[in-house]
Amino acid sequence: MSLLRDKTSVISILEYLPTELFPPLFILAFYGRHSEALKAMVQAWPFVRLPLGGLMQTPHRGTLQAVLDGIDVLVAQQDRPRRCRLRVLDLRNTSQDFWRMWSGYRVHGCSSSLMAQVAEDKSRAERSLAPVVVFIELHLKERTVDRFLTYLIRWVEERKASIHLCCKKLKILSMPMENIMKVLSMVQLDCIQEVQVNCTWHLSTLAVFAPLLGQMNKVQRLLLSHIHVSALDEQEQQHVVQITSQFLRLHHLRDLCMESPSFLEGCLDEMLRCLTTPLDNLAITHCLLSDSDLSHLSQCPNISQLKGLDLSGITLTYSSPELLPVLLEQVAATLQELYLEQCGIMDSHLETILPPLSRCSQLMFFSLRGNLISMAIMEKLLRHTSGLPSLSQELYPVPQESYSSQRILQPGRLAQCRAELFEILRVLGRPRIIWISSSPCLHCGDNTFSHPQPIVYR
Repeated sequence: MSLLRDKTSVISILEYLPTELFPPLFILAFYGRHSEALKAMVQAWPFVRLPLGGLMQTPHRGTLQAVLDGIDVLVAQQDRPRRCRLRVLDLRNTSQDFWRMWSGYRVHGCSSSLMAQVAEDKSRAERSLAPVVVFIELHLKERTVDRFLTYLIRWVEERKASIHLCCKKLKILSMPMENIMKVLSMVQLDCIQEVQVNCTWHLSTLAVFAPLLGQMNKVQRLLLSHIHVSALDEQEQQHVVQITSQFLRLHHLRDLCMESPSFLEGCLDEMLRCLTTPLDNLAITHCLLSDSDLSHLSQCPNISQLKGLDLSGITLTYSSPELLPVLLEQVAATLQELYLEQCGIMDSHLETILPPLSRCSQLMFFSLRGNLISMAIMEKLLRHTSGLPSLSQELYPVPQESYSSQRILQPGRLAQCRAELFEILRVLGRPRIIWISSSPCLHCGDNTFSHPQPIVYR
């Protein structure tokens, strides 16, 4: 505190200040908004990484400007100060562990996750030709870019040769494509590992974004939701080709999630052909798929190692009855999570998948909520799955016997069904917890299920 009261003293003492005192002194300077001290400390920072985002609960342009001014001085120097090792400025809201550890709140040293993060960022910085790598979180959700990001983008734009702006997780909620393109033109696209497009786009808009996606060749997880198309005419077919062809460049893609992709019907094979690596998780939900789509899916070599499969909201009852069992046979050896919610599944459909389901030896999570099945088939289901050693979470619909002919849930009948299900579990003799819930609430949305209740046998 006394050093910070005299900015000349704090600047002159940095050459001799013990390394362990830099973080607590930096915290005091940051919250006290001592701009000159911050600028000087950046130029003498003895760590590879400065996790500034862990201190910025609310971004403050003045303190950020002081830090960036310090980096400007470093970049302009041919020879760095002896103590300075700074290569990474991290503006993400992470790494509170770093500040707690060096401030004395943690006495057991660095956590393994912190050490791994430091090593990863140092490795990227050393590979980069730029003197400084800046990491940010990109959640694009406004009509215009906020002032904090605007200032940072402008600063990077003026220093393209000496600063690399990186983002590992890109989330787009709502922003005009023109602004998205402007922001991403400043970002090193090959460092992005996760992309979420969580907004309503037309297929033509996604086609404009697709070339940028193709440059994100390190992406491991991709989520696209609510991509709409009115009619799949010749022009829209061309858009599908433009989009799916970019998957050829995503050599690290492991998780693919597509919510309400109305353009996929009849075109799923085009996307599957462009997958270059085996997927760990695949979710295609709340859309229409044809028999040919499901057939191509079950034959796709890149789904044979799936750990998670989600086909919720896809009506599977109109397809050929053998398609779903064939698909489950493909993934039986590795599947750990299976979601078949609101698929229109009834007794006859469920009976066909019981044999392959019983061979899913790694299955841990299984959900059939929102389908219409009877007590008789529920008993068969519980018997077929009782031998799955890892199955620990099971979500099932209330048996149809619990409803009146007008599809009104009858509490008395439900209680009787629950008692029968408990007796089935008791006879099977394996400790088990299953959850049952009534059909989706028509007033609350597709994914709202009323009053899930566990049935516990220990």
